[in-house]
Amino acid sequence: MAITPFMKMFGKSPFKSIEKHMKVAYQSVQELKPFIAATQNQDWATAERLQEKITALENQADIIKKEVRTHLPNGLFLPVSRGDILALIRIQDKIPNQAKDIAGIMLGRKMIIPSRMQTLFDQLIDRCMVACLQAKHVIDELDVLLETGFRGNEVHVVEKMIAELDKIEHETDDLQIALRHELFELENTLPPTHIMFLYQIIKCTGRLADRAQEVGGQLQVLLAR
Repeated sequence: MAITPFMKMFGKSPFKSIEKHMKVAYQSVQELKPFIAATQNQDWATAERLQEKITALENQADIIKKEVRTHLPNGLFLPVSRGDILALIRIQDKIPNQAKDIAGIMLGRKMIIPSRMQTLFDQLIDRCMVACLQAKHVIDELDVLLETGFRGNEVHVVEKMIAELDKIEHETDDLQIALRHELFELENTLPPTHIMFLYQIIKCTGRLADRAQEVGGQLQVLLAR
């Protein structure tokens, strides 16, 4: 990346920690796939180890978030609002929080996804992971946006990436609808409490994509300033 006069005054990119935070957030989501596989195999020792890893990543994300809040300068040289940047990392931080909640509920109740729902649920997890990865790709463009002063062709590139993120999120909405339909068909065969928590897990999982979309939405706010 070229060293601009702005960067010389600033010393280093103010967005490096935000990009690092998003990387950790995505890593927490990646751990959900093997975690759910472990629960389906009723391998609770492995599930517990992975849940602890997700929690550790969520804690790491919290530390980075606090560092950004503490050290982000109040100076006049940022091409975007300091408040908007802080809002961005606050939204990002909801992703590892969501991953932690999913793993905590499923492990705490030793939940197993019914076999009839497993294929659709795997598809939902996969698309939510793709949504979070796309959000990470968008955030990885922050340094280039900073270099160009949040103007020019790079803005159009990022806008297209955000549009793709919106499309992925809509796909996860459709998968949630299909899963809820399957669960409705099973309601008479499972304990009511188990049904209630299955609905909650579907909702919590879908929120991963919602949070990723919100990251893209907040970056659009930065682009519009």
